[in-house]
Amino acid sequence: MGLELEYSKGQSPLNEQEANGLLVKTISHHKELDEFEHLNIEKAVEWTIHTNIKREVILTEKFVKNLHDRMFGDVWKWAGTFRKSERNIGIKWPQIGVELKKLLDYTNYWIDYKTYNPEEISVRFKHRIVQIHCFPNGNGRHSRLMGDILMERIFNKEAFSWGCSRKLKPKTIRSIYISALKEADQGNIVPLLEFAKN
Repeated sequence: MGLELEYSKGQSPLNEQEANGLLVKTISHHKELDEFEHLNIEKAVEWTIHTNIKREVILTEKFVKNLHDRMFGDVWKWAGTFRKSERNIGIKWPQIGVELKKLLDYTNYWIDYKTYNPEEISVRFKHRIVQIHCFPNGNGRHSRLMGDILMERIFNKEAFSWGCSRKLKPKTIRSIYISALKEADQGNIVPLLEFAKN
């Protein structure tokens, strides 16, 4: 029996080759997959807490890939590797490295010249990296953790709540999040910024 995946609204389905990259062969349902990924992500978060990471390391392609690998490397063979297939969202895969480099350069500029406040820099970074959609899967979770790392390690501020402070059901929170992302796609960052902070 193969892996049965059910995708929520806004999630990018894996192709067959990517789905075959599952390292834990006993997983057969999405709920089990979520549990294994959650445990792996907790280890990555723990690593970020106990590792002294500087801005010049954080804002590099190597760190972006390394963080994704730490978040998903116990579960997926392709963790930390840029996708090589097209998605329902995201840029054309051959442009991932170029667009990520632009984002990293822009972010350094925003920080140096105080173009936006720390919260907005972190949310703009999060939004653009999820738009690029660097990896086969896990882009939303990866982008939120990257935003938190910018807040904590570069700006010495608290991480975002990403809607978790609201007493709402996960599906409702996800719906608000997807709506805020769509607004940001249209140039209105305010709903995503509010979602991140509340």
